[in-house]
Amino acid sequence: MLHAVVPAGGSGTRLWPLSRAQRPKFLLPLTGTDSSLLQSTVERVRLLSRPDHVYVVTGAAHAVDVARQLPEVPGDNILVEPSPRDSAAAISLAAAVIAERDPTAVMGAFAADHLVPDGEAFAKTVERAMELAETGLLMTIGINPTGPDTGMGYLRLGAPVGPGYQLEAFVEKPDQVSAVEYVSAGNYLWNAGMFVWRVDVFLGELARHRPALHDAVRTLARAWDSTGREALFSQLWPTLEKISIDYAVMEPAAAAGRVGVVPGDFDWHDVGDYNTLGQVLKAADKVGNVVVEPRGSGHALLTESKRNVVVPASGRLVATVGVDDLIIVDTPDALLVCPRDRAQEVKGLVEELKQSQRNDLV
Repeated sequence: MLHAVVPAGGSGTRLWPLSRAQRPKFLLPLTGTDSSLLQSTVERVRLLSRPDHVYVVTGAAHAVDVARQLPEVPGDNILVEPSPRDSAAAISLAAAVIAERDPTAVMGAFAADHLVPDGEAFAKTVERAMELAETGLLMTIGINPTGPDTGMGYLRLGAPVGPGYQLEAFVEKPDQVSAVEYVSAGNYLWNAGMFVWRVDVFLGELARHRPALHDAVRTLARAWDSTGREALFSQLWPTLEKISIDYAVMEPAAAAGRVGVVPGDFDWHDVGDYNTLGQVLKAADKVGNVVVEPRGSGHALLTESKRNVVVPASGRLVATVGVDDLIIVDTPDALLVCPRDRAQEVKGLVEELKQSQRNDLV
């Protein structure tokens, strides 16, 4: 039985103004159904885990919404971070809590804001990773590239091992020439940030590479069900190193030959911006317009307009005439209009708002 951990953090600034600090993208219904990205992720891991084996790591600002969206997940399994300390602290805390309950458990970590339409193919891939994790490898799941993408990190495959491969190296986001070379070579996968391991093996690697972080999360986990937990969190959590799980553990472990990888034979999307959302969701008409309509939103009337991504989230009608390839996001207090090919730049608007001290809009 897999212990499935879902890190649910980040504010999704490239999906502003729909995604906000107090209601980030993983809480939003961006799956083409009424389910939020978080609910879709938990439903997917439920093919491998019982509800009492599912854990969510989230910030204090989102804990109530997470609990409301996931009534089947026990309250003690919602691990609340007092402040964001990046993925190493979040995932390590979950591993330590699980280890207190089941010292040799197999754990998987899967981000709350990814979209995987084929849950059964996902589950079969995770089962292959679990098989290799039982042998003592830290496992990651790589995605077969659909093209040379400079926005993705890559995994370089080594020798075959069982149903997967030894991981030779994590590779940083490349330039365009390198990305083409990686995809052409055939021995690179996208790094999707999915991990599977035995908690005792992972915590051993954490102790080896980040001993201070290891000692802190083990101390917090031992006090999890005690009255002293809050005081310990106040004392220890602000001291934790702010670092990703890749840099803290996975990259040095891979260099030592302790990491494996299985290819993910399923459709996978990191729903990071509106252009990607437009590629992932089913078009509302024959000319490629995608309309994202959260509950209680308005509607869209698109006349002689093609390939637009429209989010009528204000309750008003959004109407267009003769415009193509735009992003239009209408919320009660902000309206975004930009070309689809500049979707990545939306993040910069949030930084400008912060600099202008318009925190009410972020």
